[in-house]
Amino acid sequence: MTDLSQTQGPGLLRRLAAILYDLLLVASVLFAAAFVYTILVQSLTGADLTQGVAGFLFQLYLIAVIVGYYLYFWTAGRQTLAMRAWRLLILREDGSPLSSVDALRRIGFAILTLAPAGLGLWWMLFDRDRLTWYDRLAGTRTLLLSKGARSATLSSDGNGNGSNNGSSSGSSGPSSSVSSSSSARASQEPK
Repeated sequence: MTDLSQTQGPGLLRRLAAILYDLLLVASVLFAAAFVYTILVQSLTGADLTQGVAGFLFQLYLIAVIVGYYLYFWTAGRQTLAMRAWRLLILREDGSPLSSVDALRRIGFAILTLAPAGLGLWWMLFDRDRLTWYDRLAGTRTLLLSKGARSATLSSDGNGNGSNNGSSSGSSGPSSSVSSSSSARASQEPK
């Protein structure tokens, strides 16, 4: 587990940049998934995917692809590709990795709180811990990693412990990356 008492949440611009980057990645995944689905379904059934039951099933399939993208990345490595580029990490409030249920809860709350003009995200500007509504409701926290952890490939082993494969800092995982970033930040803050 990670000590979250000294960690800092990312700013609004960094979160927006990661969200936009993820939207581009999800769009490309959806394009490939839709292509494969269209080829398979139309070659096997000849159904029109824009109407009726076939259209509804196609929409459900695309929603499942989007949920699967976030579910996989948030539980396997606690970062989507965009979050890795912007040095963001998602953990539970207690510092442990997200389970599949936690990730699904976060997705659901994000959809609900972002729907009304993105209010769930803008809330972080007023929150003392820089948490969004969906982070508060889901019991998760988005953290800003140190620059040394930026290029790290974070993965989870069978015990839920992270490993840092390729970080030049020599740290043993996301816990130490977060801890070292928070101690470095604490030494730089004016007292």
